[in-house]
Amino acid sequence: MSQFGTVAFALFSILLVGSSLGAVLMREVWHSALLLGVALVSVAALYVTLSAELLAAIQILVYVGGVLVLIAFAVMLTESDEPEVSS
Repeated sequence: MSQFGTVAFALFSILLVGSSLGAVLMREVWHSALLLGVALVSVAALYVTLSAELLAAIQILVYVGGVLVLIAFAVMLTESDEPEVSS
């Protein structure tokens, strides 16, 4: 792996860990779903840096293209317009 590949791997790893933590710790569901998308794209980028382009394409097509769109539609359909009432 070249110097550029090592730096890219480190940057995408940091992005993956940060977006994964953000997806778990966010209070709003929509922001959590968007951070999950960033995490899934980061995993695909890690696959590319490891020369596994087929796995990266499968990651993008299946998870980002299918699962994340399904989650986004579920969030949009189940989100209520009424503000939360805290007791």
